[in-house]
Amino acid sequence: MLAISNVTGKDFLKKPGLHRTLVGDGVATSFASFMGGPPNTTYSEVTGVVTLTRLYNPAIMTWAAVFAIILSFSGALGAFLRTIPTPVMGGILLLFGAIAAVGVGTLIRAVVDLTNRKNLVILSIVLVFGIGGMTMDIGDFRMGGIGLAAIVGVVLNLILPSENGGA
Repeated sequence: MLAISNVTGKDFLKKPGLHRTLVGDGVATSFASFMGGPPNTTYSEVTGVVTLTRLYNPAIMTWAAVFAIILSFSGALGAFLRTIPTPVMGGILLLFGAIAAVGVGTLIRAVVDLTNRKNLVILSIVLVFGIGGMTMDIGDFRMGGIGLAAIVGVVLNLILPSENGGA
C-alpha cells in the first residue's frame, strides 16, 4: 500500500484504509480458494502496471479485473495465449523489474541506508528470492516468490546484527 501510495501520490492508508484493504484482500483470497483457485496477492503487480501506464483511476483497474475474470472462463483464450512465443511473454520481466524499481524507490524515499551491510544483504536476498523464483518445500507445504521473499526479509532483519552492535 505504501508503494502504490508513493506511485500515485495518494495516501491509501487513510482512504480506503489498511483495515478495509486487508478485509477486501482476505475476502478475495477466500473466494478464490472457494472456487478452487490459489490464494492471490496482487499489490505488486498493480503497482508495476500503474507505474508503467500512469493510469491511476481505480475504475480502470476494476474494469480490467472484470474483463480478465470473464476471459478466464474461455478455453479458447487459454489456448490462444499458449500460442504466444515464450520470448514475447518474457515482456512480463519488464513488469517485475518495475515492481523491484518501485520498491527500491520507496526505500530511497524512506532514507534507508543501503550502504549499511545489513540493509544491503537483506535487500539483495529479498530481490533474488522474489524475482528469481526461489521456492521452499517442506513436506507437502510449498512457498515461493513474493511470500517467501517477505518472510525471509523479516527473519533476516530479526537475526542479522546491526552494524552499530545492536539487534
